[in-house]
Amino acid sequence: MTLTERVKRTALDLGFQAVGVSRVTSDRPEAARLGEWLARGFHGDMGWMAKTAAKRKNPALLLHGIRAIVSLGMNYYTDDRPDDAPGHGRIARYARGEDYHRVLGARLESLAAFLKAEAPDSRSLAYVDTGAIMEKAWAQRAGLGWIGKHSNLVSGRYGSWLLLGEVLTTAELAPDEPGADLCGTCTLCIKACPTGAIAEPYVVDARRCLSYLTIERKGAVPPEIQPALGNYVFGCDDCLDVCPYNHRATPASEPAFRATSLTLNPDLDVLAGQSAEAFQEAFHGSPVRRAGHEGLRRSAAIAKKNIQRRR
Repeated sequence: MTLTERVKRTALDLGFQAVGVSRVTSDRPEAARLGEWLARGFHGDMGWMAKTAAKRKNPALLLHGIRAIVSLGMNYYTDDRPDDAPGHGRIARYARGEDYHRVLGARLESLAAFLKAEAPDSRSLAYVDTGAIMEKAWAQRAGLGWIGKHSNLVSGRYGSWLLLGEVLTTAELAPDEPGADLCGTCTLCIKACPTGAIAEPYVVDARRCLSYLTIERKGAVPPEIQPALGNYVFGCDDCLDVCPYNHRATPASEPAFRATSLTLNPDLDVLAGQSAEAFQEAFHGSPVRRAGHEGLRRSAAIAKKNIQRRR
């Protein structure tokens, strides 16, 4: 087996469902698109996106001598069905289980260690949503799928439900064929967005996206957008749920992604009145911690008002 084949087999043995390799070259059209997106202010309060733009455009600034990026995907789809009865909030599917940084992180480090053992003269870095990496663009280059009109990766086999990680390496690996865009004329994700955040196909204005508003935004949610939150308190799956490729999705085998009683049907009264200590205890080891105590309380309060409006 070649080194590339051994790396891929090891990745699958570690529990990843998708793996591919892209070669790092000077031809990076996605870099120009990032610059345009930032220039339009679509990153909102995420100032780090602009601060790290140079590294995102050029991974050689992260790892000198980089030759390849191994992109990896782990299926996180679960068939848990939230109960949207009044009083219940909703949390995006990826955040209902354990923190994916932990679930993927140790396995990515193991793969990087395997590469070091197999190619002693090489150097590698592992990332899972923590580095200045355009992970979706590299995943498409590596053949894991394609970036859909909602700007997320779509897999022909796993639909919209792949969590991504990558290993940057100076080792020489054989690249895969890039994923072809199979969205065609479909615009279901654009129509499904409750706030019109998909400004145009493949371009999302984060300032209007419910995921951004409930997780990254630290200030008040604009009043005109608050009704669109519905009962979401962390993230949003609307544009993902409607993707036709999800009919092939199968539940993940990784038990860490299963929903808990707290994250499947969170009690809005509990969340809105939760102390900082209770928040830390309840969401220890959960992606929901990203929103922060005050952010989650704010979103829960908005969800409660939205429920009252419907009555």
